[in-house]
Amino acid sequence: MNIYEVLRRPVLTEKSDAMREQSKYVFEVDRRATKIMVKQAVEAAFNVRVVDVNIINVPATMGRYGRRKVISQSAWKKAIVTLAPGDKITFFEGV
Repeated sequence: MNIYEVLRRPVLTEKSDAMREQSKYVFEVDRRATKIMVKQAVEAAFNVRVVDVNIINVPATMGRYGRRKVISQSAWKKAIVTLAPGDKITFFEGV
């Protein structure tokens, strides 16, 4: 798998915004991605040093919209990437 196929999109939530102060960034990644692949992809794409990678499998959810319509969200994988002190990803600044 190409390293540029590993990262899908950044996850922009209030919690991920608070984690940025600790030099932690959250990405949705490919379901087949490993910690080593995520580390290499972030280092190559943003030219930073990665200290740690935590990966979480987010399960699929089912919910209801109104009385009858059932909606579902498929399972996905997210990675929390910790950068070296002094490094930051400028892509996230001002978002």
